[in-house]
Amino acid sequence: MSEKIGFTDEYYMQQALKEAREAFRKDEVPVGAVIVCEGRIIARTHNLTETLNDVTAHAEILAITSASETLGGKYLNGCTLYVTLEPCTMCAGALSWAQIGRIVYGASDPQRGFSRLTPSPLHPRTEALGGILAEECGSLVKDFFKRKRS
Repeated sequence: MSEKIGFTDEYYMQQALKEAREAFRKDEVPVGAVIVCEGRIIARTHNLTETLNDVTAHAEILAITSASETLGGKYLNGCTLYVTLEPCTMCAGALSWAQIGRIVYGASDPQRGFSRLTPSPLHPRTEALGGILAEECGSLVKDFFKRKRS
């Protein structure tokens, strides 16, 4: 599915991957996120849990805050979140409260991802699509943890 100005989900996921690579450089778990509204990126961020010493500083949470400030409101129902890793249950809950219109994620997270939960923690009107650039997104996370273990 393409956004209004002709960019594809892959294009926006590449933008999220740029953020994830920045997180990797900062020794943060490499998850990046962008929020798009009407074909424009209105939020761009990555995990900062180590930098901020804050377990809630996930890319998705930071992106919600940034997008809400940009739009001047707490609801993001006309927006799409692109995130390199499937959101965890905490982030899915926050995305539900924000009533995000659509979530597009790269790599699945079978241990902590929201899709393993029944019923879904997402808002009933939120569309979710996984697997966009999944191999590239997943490899970045795997490389990060491989480096941590060595």
